Parts: sequence; structure tokens; C-alpha cells
Amino acid sequence: MSEASPLTAVTPGVVPRRGFRLRTLGGRFGLGVAVLLVLTALLAPVISPYSPEAIELSAELAPPSTAHLLGAGENGIDVLTHVLYGARVSLVVAFFAVVVSALVGVTLGGLAGYVGGWVDEVVMRLVDVLLAFPGILLAIFITSVLGPSLANVVFALSFTGWTGYARLARGQVLTLREREYVQAARALGSGNARILFRHLLPNAAGPLLIQATFAFPGAILAEASLSFLGLGAPPGTPSWGALVDQGTQYLLVAPHVAVFPGLALALTVLGFNFLGDAVRDALDPKRPGA
Repeated sequence: MSEASPLTAVTPGVVPRRGFRLRTLGGRFGLGVAVLLVLTALLAPVISPYSPEAIELSAELAPPSTAHLLGAGENGIDVLTHVLYGARVSLVVAFFAVVVSALVGVTLGGLAGYVGGWVDEVVMRLVDVLLAFPGILLAIFITSVLGPSLANVVFALSFTGWTGYARLARGQVLTLREREYVQAARALGSGNARILFRHLLPNAAGPLLIQATFAFPGAILAEASLSFLGLGAPPGTPSWGALVDQGTQYLLVAPHVAVFPGLALALTVLGFNFLGDAVRDALDPKRPGA
């Protein structure tokens, strides 16, 4: 997917004459996937045919049937049930990872861009250090030290994920801080905190929203990768990555154990990336027809 480009901020009082619409088929597909994922996570206890803790040794590695629509896995777990509950795990981890990353990154990046000086130097050098390492490797290191748990996964993904928001927020604040409405707010006696959080950062919301939309599927994929390695969800927790890991042992005799959670993961990541592209196009004032 193409990288989201920074957008021109909107001056307060000037309302853009365009609606937020997902014009492309890919955008509608992505929105449908997002809605489906949320509904699946919320309704998993209602629509799942079995409890995620239920085992049926007599049905171990059974192929898809009326009793197990997507087949059964190791110890006779129902694959459909674990796929449904795995959506809940993926959604919760990705949501908190994106929210924490955005809060930390936007705050530090906004301060760096507005205050400048040594604050800017410290924040941006820290960003440079973290960006020197692949994010997934840092996440693997952190979770291997702290141990497998969903809270540790959120911490690891947030520890590596805030840098993108910081760089974007800093760039936006540097662009906006000399605008007329900022100078007017200073003249009226507004403090630095009010100017930053009431005038500058709200006007940078468009690019930051695009960043978060693209970061969401990345967090889902990262959680699945860590769970695949045994460093994500603790044993017994339904997770797409853990289910794919389990299924790799039985690819020749029971491919459904890995195929169906893998398809759910691929469809989710693809859908959210399509949605991110559509959100970027909808918020871009230079898009055709705007």
C-alpha cells in the first residue's frame, strides 16, 4: 500500500465543502470488513457454536462437517469458535496498541514541534534510535523478556509504534504554528498548552487519522506474528496466530486448522488497508472531485 502523504490543515472557521464518503469499491469492502470484525468480536459468545475452552478428543483434526463447520483442531477444539474469539483478541490488542501509540506519539511529537530546542532534539533522537531497529524485532525482544500476555503485546507494539505518530505530529505542528489563527490565539493570551491541544493538533487530525487507520492492520498482523512464535497470547487463548502455528504441524493431514485462521487474518489486513486508502482519499483536499 502507498504511504499516506501529509495533508494541508484546515483553518478554523473554514468548513470544507465536501462530505466524507468512501467512493471506491475497495473502501466499501474495507468498511464492510471492519464492521464485520467488530460485530464478530462483540457477538462471539452468541454466535460461536462451542465454548473456546471446550475440547472433544474424539473429533481431533476432524475435517469440516455439520458438527464443526470449519473442522476441528488439536484436542478437538472447534476451529470456527477459535476464529470468532480470535477476532476479539486481535481487535482488542490492535485497538489499545494504536490508541496508546497515538497518545504518546502525538503528545511527544506535538511538544517537539511546538517547543523546539532541546525538547525537539531529545524526542527526535529517541525516534531515530527506535527507527534504527525493525519494529517486529524489538517487539519480539520485549515480549520474550516480559513473557507471553496480551498486555505485554500491547506494550511491545506501543513501544515501537509511537514513533510514526511523533514524526507526523511534529511535521504538522511545524507547518501550522506560524499560521494566523495561532498568532491570534497568542495575542489573545492563550497559553502554550491551549494553543497546542486546542488549535494545532486538532488541525493535524486528518493525517493522524490516516496514520492510525494504516497502523491498525499492522498491529493485528504483529499480534498474530508474536502469537505464532509463542510470544503473544498466552497458551489457551484463542488467537489467529496461535491457531496458524498449531495448524502448521498438520498441514498434510488437516490443512483446515491453519487455512481458515490464515484466511481470516489475510482478509482482515487486506480490508483495513483498503479502508486506509479510502480514508486517505476522502480526507485529501486535492483528490479528484473534492
